[in-house]
Amino acid sequence: MKKKSKYDVAVVGAGVVGIEMLRVLRQRNFPIGELRVLARSAREISVDGEKYAVQAISLEAFDGMDIALFAGTEGEKGAAVTYANEAVKRGCVVIDNGADFRMDPNVPLVVPEVNASDAKKHKGIIANPNCSTIQMVVALNPIHKKVGIKRIIVTTLQASSGAGKGAVEQLKAETAAIAAGGYENVNVSVERSMPQQLAYNVFPHIGGFVECDYTSEEWKLVKETHKIMHAPKIKISATTVRVPVRTGHSESVYIETGKPISPDKVRALLSKSPGIVVEDDPKSNFYPMPKDAEGRDETFVGRIRCDCFVKNGLWLWVVADNLRKGAATNAVQIAEVLIK
Repeated sequence: MKKKSKYDVAVVGAGVVGIEMLRVLRQRNFPIGELRVLARSAREISVDGEKYAVQAISLEAFDGMDIALFAGTEGEKGAAVTYANEAVKRGCVVIDNGADFRMDPNVPLVVPEVNASDAKKHKGIIANPNCSTIQMVVALNPIHKKVGIKRIIVTTLQASSGAGKGAVEQLKAETAAIAAGGYENVNVSVERSMPQQLAYNVFPHIGGFVECDYTSEEWKLVKETHKIMHAPKIKISATTVRVPVRTGHSESVYIETGKPISPDKVRALLSKSPGIVVEDDPKSNFYPMPKDAEGRDETFVGRIRCDCFVKNGLWLWVVADNLRKGAATNAVQIAEVLIK
C-alpha cells in the first residue's frame, strides 16, 4: 500500500461489528482521511455520542477508498461476495470479517500477533478469522513456536453477541420472562433467533451440522488454525457451545506439546507475548472471565496446568471479547499492518 499520512476508509455494515469497527478506529487513532459508512439503506447512527451518516452501498461508494472493512452479512447475497472484488478493482484493499474468503488459497487469513507477514501477500482481499479461532491462536502460537503442538482439544463457550443483535435481545427477553413468570413463560412470550432457549441454558450447537457431525463453527477452528499457524499436521478437535453471556467468548483448551514445557514456563512465555494478558492465580479466585474481557482488546489466559496423566499435556483457559479482538479490533490491526 502506498505510504500516506491519512487513508480513506470504508466500513461496510452498521450492525454490532460495524459499530465496533467505528469505535476501534477512533480509539486506536487510525489515520483516517475520509470515512464512509456503507449499509443497505441510508440513515444516521450514533456511536458513543458521535454521529455517522450511513450511505446506501453501491459500487461507486468504493471509488477513492484505500481500505474497506467489511462487517456485513456472509454468503451468496452478502456484501463481501457482492462488492469485495469490485472494491478491489477500484483500488481498495478489502479486509473481510466474514467467512466467504477465509479458506481461499489466494486470500491471506491473518491474526497480526501470529502471522502479520501474510497480510503483505494479499491480492486485494485479506480475511479476518472466526472469533473463536483468533483468541485460540493468539494464546497457542507462542507455545507452538517454542516447543511445538501436536494436538488441540477445545471446547468453546461462546457469548450471545457472537450470533448477532437478535441473540442478545433473545437472551435479555428470556431472562426477563423467566424472572417475571418462570420457565413456562419463556416459550410463549419470547421470539427466538436461536435454535434453543438461551437464558439459564447452554447448548452445543453453533453453525450447521456438516462433516462427521461436527458443526461448521467447529470445523472453522480446525481449518483456520491450520492455515493461520502454517501447521496443517496439528490434530484438532472442537466442541462449540452457546452460553448465556452477553459478550466475551471463553475456551477450555487442551494441548499436547512436542517437547515438555512446565506451566511456569508457559506463564512466563505468554506474559511476554504480544496481545496476551496472563491472569493465573486460581487460589485467589483470579482467572479470566468474559465480564472482565468485555471492551478489551487483549486475549486473557489462565488456569495453566499440567495433565496429571498424559506426558506433555497442558490445559489453558482462554477468554477474549468476541466483538473486539474476535472481529473489529483484529480487522483494524490488519489495516495497521498494511500502512506500516
